[in-house]
Amino acid sequence: MALKIGDKIPCFFNEDNNAVFNWDKYKGKPLVIYFYPKDDTPGCTTQACGFRDEYETFKELGAEVIGISGDSNESHEKFAQKYKLPFLLLSDNNKKIRKLFGVPSNLFGLIPGRVTYVMDKNGIIQFIFNSMSAKNHVQKAKEIIQKMTE
Repeated sequence: MALKIGDKIPCFFNEDNNAVFNWDKYKGKPLVIYFYPKDDTPGCTTQACGFRDEYETFKELGAEVIGISGDSNESHEKFAQKYKLPFLLLSDNNKKIRKLFGVPSNLFGLIPGRVTYVMDKNGIIQFIFNSMSAKNHVQKAKEIIQKMTE
């Protein structure tokens, strides 16, 4: 069952990072979680660099950004270093987190979906943007965060 606007973000165990994602760590600040298909591909690089370029704005608004894909931690480290990504990238190679959020696949299930979730300071989902186009995810998330912090 897919998460929807108004739902509270669930806590989840991230086996690849051997860590529990606990909302309490982010309580009191808006959070952007974006799911993307693959490290170091054109669209995903564009999206990640967009979040990187606006990261200071998100921080100024009190928000945090987390990217999630099925790539390994090693892949994430290389990707983050190559493009100087200042935010957390979580590995989800067993697709448990995708399933927990209800992120759909595209192209007959061959490509993991690209979905951005924006949570308020209480962990309630305020916005979901589902588009395989890497454009607009950053701008839409920023606009929602700005509205929430006005």
